[in-house]
Amino acid sequence: MKLPKPVVSALAWQTPFAIAVAFPRTRLRDAAIYGAQMWAYVAHYEMPNDDPEGLLARVRVKYPIAVDRVIGAGELPSVRLQRSLGRSGAVLPHDTVLAWVHWSWFFFPHGTIAYVLLRHHPRFERSAVLMAATFDLGCVVYWLLPTAPPWWARRDSRDGHVRRLMVEAGERFWGRLWEPLYASLGGNPFAAMPSLHFATSVTAAHILSGTGRLAGRLGWTYAGTLGFALVYLGEHYVVDLLAGLALAEGLRAAEPTLGPRLRSVQQAVQRLEPRGA
Repeated sequence: MKLPKPVVSALAWQTPFAIAVAFPRTRLRDAAIYGAQMWAYVAHYEMPNDDPEGLLARVRVKYPIAVDRVIGAGELPSVRLQRSLGRSGAVLPHDTVLAWVHWSWFFFPHGTIAYVLLRHHPRFERSAVLMAATFDLGCVVYWLLPTAPPWWARRDSRDGHVRRLMVEAGERFWGRLWEPLYASLGGNPFAAMPSLHFATSVTAAHILSGTGRLAGRLGWTYAGTLGFALVYLGEHYVVDLLAGLALAEGLRAAEPTLGPRLRSVQQAVQRLEPRGA
């Protein structure tokens, strides 16, 4: 609709509050509020790329490469992993498996919140706030510090020769369907620092750990496997993952301080809620 960015922001961020004051509290309304929050996040995640040339002028390429070379003792960890486990010009079975781990991320954080909503409802509010805050604070960094992922640096810079195995696996597995699938998930090529793939998976692992030992083990196994996949596939630098981990753990550490302030806002909104029959 070509609306100005401030108008889009105002419309997006008021929507969760509008749902809260328009409908009585039910699980369906809780899910709608979380969905509206994520709609607002996606709008702001994609917004910097409305001006691709302006975004390209601000993108940072070299600093994550420099940090990862220190971590990798002189060579990028992604390059080391791809040389050790991959085969030049070929897509191996484990490449496709790890690509599927990456693709499954689009469901894992939100699936975690849905599981808590349905099976552990008393934990829902805190869990949803933690997950939403992880997404939103990461998005703020994307605006302030647009950073290129390894696959882009490989393509448009002499620094860091990293294959993008996720795309290679996708082209082979999905065939002609890959291009429309990939295009539908794009939006901001320079949203790499911090890795919200990893940050939200760590947050999900903590949330699942609060619901039971088995669920917690599943969550941490997934987060660890995804972290490995992101580096091996060429999607993220190790430093992106470390920043994502710091974001997730920092939010948990800040919860005792920020929690009471958020609850005061929550109580103000709840006074405006309609009451169920």
